[in-house]
Amino acid sequence: MNQKDLLLLGESNLKQNKIEDAYIKAKKLLEYVLNQSKEELVINSLQEVSKENEQRYESLSKEIIKGKPIQYITKSQEFMGLNFYVDENVLIPQPDTEILVEETLKLIKEKYLNKNIKILDLCTGSGAIAISIAKYIENLNNKIEIYALDISKQALEIAKKNAKDNDAKINFIQSNMFEEIKNLKFDIIVSNPPYIETKTIPTLSKEVQSEPIIALDGGQDGLDFYKIINMESPKYLNDDGHILLEIGYNQKESVTKIFEENYKNITCIKDLADNDRVIKIKK
Repeated sequence: MNQKDLLLLGESNLKQNKIEDAYIKAKKLLEYVLNQSKEELVINSLQEVSKENEQRYESLSKEIIKGKPIQYITKSQEFMGLNFYVDENVLIPQPDTEILVEETLKLIKEKYLNKNIKILDLCTGSGAIAISIAKYIENLNNKIEIYALDISKQALEIAKKNAKDNDAKINFIQSNMFEEIKNLKFDIIVSNPPYIETKTIPTLSKEVQSEPIIALDGGQDGLDFYKIINMESPKYLNDDGHILLEIGYNQKESVTKIFEENYKNITCIKDLADNDRVIKIKK
């Protein structure tokens, strides 16, 4: 069977099993199995595929049908134009979270250009947020220290690998939220915390349920981590400092209400689908 026919067969199998974006996933999987780029896949479309690779492609397609995210198969996800290693120990970075990074970069350019600043990334997971910020502020003449925390040792190992692969300097600390950084203060605190209600998780797609529960579960009302950040952040945020948080599409009012206890200047930024996505707070 040639590459083109195998791709069409893979797409058909995924479609029959109601897998979203079947063609995109079938194509990415074939690139991975054959170790070819998008361009090479087109150029070599009539090239015969070995029986071994045919079988491997079929086997991995079945994993996708069972609900395994293709990113956990290819061990790769693009985010902010950078490539990140991912596996079952970390949440897969999503395009919506790029809004959080872009708003943080915008804030740095507007308020902190050519200044020395400290940034904290809570619940860093794969390190995608902290690393992306580090990479895109390289040319701003800032002296910036970035700290990234996670409770998971396994997640931090992945984040360290991603920082090394992307040549980003980050201070990684294993910590349950703020517990291990008692003497530090920051100009910006950024986070994409777990924010899904516990009862909602079993209703999510098989793909999402394959991701680490610890990175999804925000407690009974989905707000546990926002409550912790509101309660603890005043001790760790410099005067005139900012907090930027990703939220669920329906959490604007509830998250805003939590932070009104300690902060007055609270705004919300929408994502490209016009959903509320980022809460921005000024001390």
